[in-house]
Amino acid sequence: MTTAPPHSAPFNRSAPATWDASQPERWAVRRTETREIIARTRTADKQSKKQLREQVVLSHLDLADTIARRYSGHGPEADDIRQVAYVGLVKASQRFDPDKGEDFVSFAVPTISGEIKRHLRDHGWVIRPPRPVQELRSQLNGLFGSLAQELGHSPTNMELARCLDRDLADVREAMVAHESMRPASLDVPVADDEALTLADTIGRVDRALERAEVVANLSPALRRLSILERNIVYLRFFEELTQQEIASRIGVTQMQVSRLLKKILTTLHSALIDEPPRSVVTVREGRRNRQSGALSLPA
Repeated sequence: MTTAPPHSAPFNRSAPATWDASQPERWAVRRTETREIIARTRTADKQSKKQLREQVVLSHLDLADTIARRYSGHGPEADDIRQVAYVGLVKASQRFDPDKGEDFVSFAVPTISGEIKRHLRDHGWVIRPPRPVQELRSQLNGLFGSLAQELGHSPTNMELARCLDRDLADVREAMVAHESMRPASLDVPVADDEALTLADTIGRVDRALERAEVVANLSPALRRLSILERNIVYLRFFEELTQQEIASRIGVTQMQVSRLLKKILTTLHSALIDEPPRSVVTVREGRRNRQSGALSLPA
């Protein structure tokens, strides 16, 4: 039998079967047949041994399918997980020793599960966390059920940390790390509105709002300047004229413009330090109060 990695050609099966352990007679017959087939591999030649192991694998594909479905929701496609389970089944058929155990299934189940877990650990993460975080997450998964049964409720992060004698921050990081395995798509619809996606709800930098905040804080400071000083600010920082061009506009020398700009910036700096930061909402409320004749706070 020729096997391949998960991303190669899969076994030719149209649909996975289901392992059914509810029929003890059928299970006993299969167990006996499997034991006999594996025992025959000891004396068989290389080609016959390969064919005998192939029989064992093909007769237990339903077992691999059932185990694979337990992990199919962990990120990779179900077909990939199923192929990894088949690889684990092949390895179990090669490693099983009848002298060390009566039941092939009891040996194959942890072998298949281990193969899938290793694959998920190494390839199942979209954003792969450090190995210690992954290992702590596995410990938490094994502890969660028993601790919940003991406490009578879902254990908190603090209770999990206390039980494992770990820092609370480490437990929180491990619990959140599971979300890195399969993050939500930005194209997924939000609630019942299919036209609204998750990407539409993510905030973006609003440059206009930033400018509004700056204007709201600068307006009181600018009122401390004279008309000439405000005109210089406008020419320098809005029209972006040079000091020489400003001097020609207002009829002074370039040196005088330089001194005036230094004085203006010092005045604005002092005003911004003295004045508490103002939001756009505060400015709008002040305008509404002045329009309605109500008393407003001085700017």
